[in-house]
Amino acid sequence: MRRIHILLAVQSFVAILVSFNRLGTWTLGYVLPNQFLRWVDFNNMLVFPLISLVAFYLLKKTIEYDSPQREGRLHMTVNLVFMIGIYLLAASYGDHEVTNYLHIRFCLNDSSSDLCRIIIFNDDEFGHWVFFTGFVMMNAALLFLQNIFPRKAELSKKDVGLLVFNSLFLGAGILANLGFEPIELDLYIVALLAIISAYFLGKRGKQPLFVYYTSAYWFGLIASLIAQALR
Repeated sequence: MRRIHILLAVQSFVAILVSFNRLGTWTLGYVLPNQFLRWVDFNNMLVFPLISLVAFYLLKKTIEYDSPQREGRLHMTVNLVFMIGIYLLAASYGDHEVTNYLHIRFCLNDSSSDLCRIIIFNDDEFGHWVFFTGFVMMNAALLFLQNIFPRKAELSKKDVGLLVFNSLFLGAGILANLGFEPIELDLYIVALLAIISAYFLGKRGKQPLFVYYTSAYWFGLIASLIAQALR
């Protein structure tokens, strides 16, 4: 459980960093003199996703243990979903962050040209679709892996408390990114994952990822909806 707590804490910490990176002004400077990207785009495309994906992979390996299930078709299928999700996330970051930078720099005031129309579509539509597909696949795969490889020992009250406390930081990251802008696809994606995690929690009981994700997603979702209602 110590390793699980640490790896989930990394995910929560990254969610907070992404919020500061996205909403702050300290990352708006250019990475190089040729101005190919701002630091906000560079961090979102390379720094934070790499940290998050390494933690996700180590979490996956921590959950899995020797069992007949390891050789089963279900495990192989979930692993494939996890790998495809990683690929789609990586592709989405490469597409979205670059076009978001170009959109803001060159197309905010004049979106009529064919070039700007293509840039805006990749930024606002296609990049988001690919990202959310990968995001759902990877996070759902982790929940299914926890279902395939349930922790045998019962969680202590201390572990449950640490999981819930840790999840609040991820929930706060969700609130920072979803609570103060017009409702788009991202809020429905969080709602979908909140329902999946709550389903597994009700079906299989207090497993580490079920507790963490149910608490994080429902807190983030409810807080975001309240913030939207108060806008």
